[in-house]
Amino acid sequence: MGWSELEQAFAEAVQREVIPGATIVVRKAGEVVFESAFGHRMLQPERSPMRLDTVFDLSSLTKPLATTIAIMIMVRDAKLRLDERVTRFFHNFGVHGKSHITFRQLLAHCSGLAAWRPYYQQVAQVEKSGKVNFMASRGAKEFVYEEIHRERPEYPPGSKTLYSDLNFMLLGEVVEQVTGLGLNRFCRDKIFRPLGLRATDFIDISQNRTRRLEPVREMFAPTGFCPSRKRWLIGEVDDENAYAMGGVAGHAGLFAPVQEVDRLAHELLRCYGGKSELVPQRIVREFWSRDKAVTGSSWALGWDTPSAEYSSSGQYFSSAAIGHLGFTGTSIWIEPEREIVVSLLTNRVHPSRDNQAIRDLRPRIHDLVMQALGEKETGKTKER
Repeated sequence: MGWSELEQAFAEAVQREVIPGATIVVRKAGEVVFESAFGHRMLQPERSPMRLDTVFDLSSLTKPLATTIAIMIMVRDAKLRLDERVTRFFHNFGVHGKSHITFRQLLAHCSGLAAWRPYYQQVAQVEKSGKVNFMASRGAKEFVYEEIHRERPEYPPGSKTLYSDLNFMLLGEVVEQVTGLGLNRFCRDKIFRPLGLRATDFIDISQNRTRRLEPVREMFAPTGFCPSRKRWLIGEVDDENAYAMGGVAGHAGLFAPVQEVDRLAHELLRCYGGKSELVPQRIVREFWSRDKAVTGSSWALGWDTPSAEYSSSGQYFSSAAIGHLGFTGTSIWIEPEREIVVSLLTNRVHPSRDNQAIRDLRPRIHDLVMQALGEKETGKTKER
């Protein structure tokens, strides 16, 4: 089997409006073996074709590709230990029984913190009460951090897993607190620019306001029309909480084209194999192993692994694979031992967030990729 079946699957998905368009890069054993763009980057307010260099709102891929790598580097540099308590850096965080929560628990989504909170609504209320331009300001970001510190846990830490944006907002804060740099600056200086990634970055809304900068709209895949902002979101973070925090947050806010997502994943695979100095091999392998604190958890540290049934990775990735999804329609799956990377970016939320059809498309695409690579042996039972 070649790549024609995969191309046909994308063509059908665009025709049936499962997605407006997509970009994909497949890498095997260090070499790019397939890359292409399909459909449209934009349907409304006018149609525009998708390009391979189109920049996407990566949404929750921010968690593994920015925040988690930043934490890896801090562990490498002995600025943070995974099993130390969050209260080492944030003394007020320990209220309501949270004093024993560790950074490992934040990364493995078993901290006890809630999945999500509508902090952006509280920020909007503060602005309405008289704080001019509070939304998307540094002050708003500090406000959100303080709200997280005051949260009550929803379950005993370490007793179960609950995928949580709050965990990664807090991890973003610790990067800023310990390094003295904004999360965007740290990631740019320590990760993206050293790897030659020129189009991968957060978009700092407050800085753009100050300098009166506007993103080049033709570069970006739009997401949806935002009722509260009253505009189509193009080159502006879709996630409401990340927007309220100024566009730079640990859980969302990263933008990149698919080829740079692939190059970042490739570098992590080189680290896994001991061939790169970005992150030591032992650290990558620890982060890419399933966390054993909660029985049955599919979570590694900052990354997910394939679930036993109905995984978005399809049926041919092993249980040793790692990956992550993004709300806007983005995903990445890596098979470390077989050196396979599939970077798939769509803006399935354009023009409407109500479109959920990508749930069936993702596993089909990954199965077709693995079939084209000749990797058709189901490996779900394999463990590290």
